[in-house]
Amino acid sequence: MSDARLRFGILGTGNIANQFCNGVRTSRRCTLAAVGSRADASARAFGERFQIAAAHGSYEAMLKDPNVDAIYLSLPNSMHHEWTIRALEAGKHVLCEKPLAVNEREGREMFDAARRAKRVLVEAFMYVSHPQTHAYLKLVRDGAIGELKLVRTSFSYRTRNIVGNIRFDPKLAGGALMDVGCYCVHFSRLLAGQEPACVFATSTMHESGVDIATAGTMKFPSGVLATFSCGMNVQCDNTAHVCGTEGYLEIGWPWKPPVKGATFTLAHSIPPRQDKGAAGSGPPPRQAFTVDAPGELYALEADDFAATVLDGAAPRVTEANSLGNLRVLDEMRRQIS
Repeated sequence: MSDARLRFGILGTGNIANQFCNGVRTSRRCTLAAVGSRADASARAFGERFQIAAAHGSYEAMLKDPNVDAIYLSLPNSMHHEWTIRALEAGKHVLCEKPLAVNEREGREMFDAARRAKRVLVEAFMYVSHPQTHAYLKLVRDGAIGELKLVRTSFSYRTRNIVGNIRFDPKLAGGALMDVGCYCVHFSRLLAGQEPACVFATSTMHESGVDIATAGTMKFPSGVLATFSCGMNVQCDNTAHVCGTEGYLEIGWPWKPPVKGATFTLAHSIPPRQDKGAAGSGPPPRQAFTVDAPGELYALEADDFAATVLDGAAPRVTEANSLGNLRVLDEMRRQIS
């Protein structure tokens, strides 16, 4: 492993950029070198908050900064395509927030640009960097729940902040499906290990023209079914259940697991039979697993990205994975529009 540190430039100063920078300050392999915003004042304020040396009052100036190796791109969804390609052409690697692009066509163009520039492009689904995710994936792969049959997820929140909120602007590719439903789609595909054969989605639309709540289903070639719900006007448990022939997993905090004490449960619906063999034989009805991470979630994501850039490690989210997610989102958005 290289001792070099990846120097990040932050493109955009919104809420998710704040969360990312809070994490990267504890990263083992990355530093915050610069920030770029459309206005000098917001760039300077953000830079002061996170002790970033260089603050640029335009995105173009950020891309010209010779002290920046990679861009963390947290702009609105509709701007991912243009500014990822511009960053790649400027010689920067790009960690781009989810969803990678507005549609699969844009995503393919972005990866084509990365190949031409000989730079790394990775979509930022941070939850895949947490060891909790690695732990329950291994359990499923090792047969702890038998044959996988069903995946159920939810990811919702209620916001009253609508005016000026990019999530409520259809021109910026807003909506619940693109904001948080994309996690549910990604998770289900990750567990199934294949692309869905058919998908369906239905939504409640907001007066602004975006979906404010969406429910979706996916059927995979293996027969695995996945269901999910997402919304911006409703509170729910935001959990995941992974169900098989011999048991199921309850994952209480799949999307943003904590540094310490991330816990999930392996359960069995039917208690051990008392009339066959010794009492209590067979697997316990419920078994809790607790996983601690070596660092903050966004620091883990940044370090994984650095390993791909600096060491040539395989990315946590591959090109095929990102394009597959966009393909599902394209079809679901077509159905709900």
